[in-house]
Amino acid sequence: MPQDMPPVGGYEPVQYRRNLPARGFKPAYYLVAMGVVMTYGFYRVGQGIREQNELAREKMWSRIHLIPVLQAEEDRDLVRRHLADKARERELLGGESKVYNNDRFVRPTFAVTPSNTTK
Repeated sequence: MPQDMPPVGGYEPVQYRRNLPARGFKPAYYLVAMGVVMTYGFYRVGQGIREQNELAREKMWSRIHLIPVLQAEEDRDLVRRHLADKARERELLGGESKVYNNDRFVRPTFAVTPSNTTK
């Protein structure tokens, strides 16, 4: 029996790839677009961080500048309370009583103790 031989000129090439049309942009365009979007995003994040730092610095300095005003207000309140205590003491005791041996103002200290509510 004679052996089959290829046709003269050979067989046609076998199509093993799918011939689909390319849809969309080339991947390099997507990569460039994402790079642009991310660069803009990082720029905006940097601006936001810089603004937050500036606001924190401004808040810190405003608090630093308010300390003397708040301290003076607290001192005036302490003097008012001290004078009211002295007047109440004079009214109750009928005269001036010296708690300390000198006339120097001593800042009062308060100890808060919890009330005994447990039985």
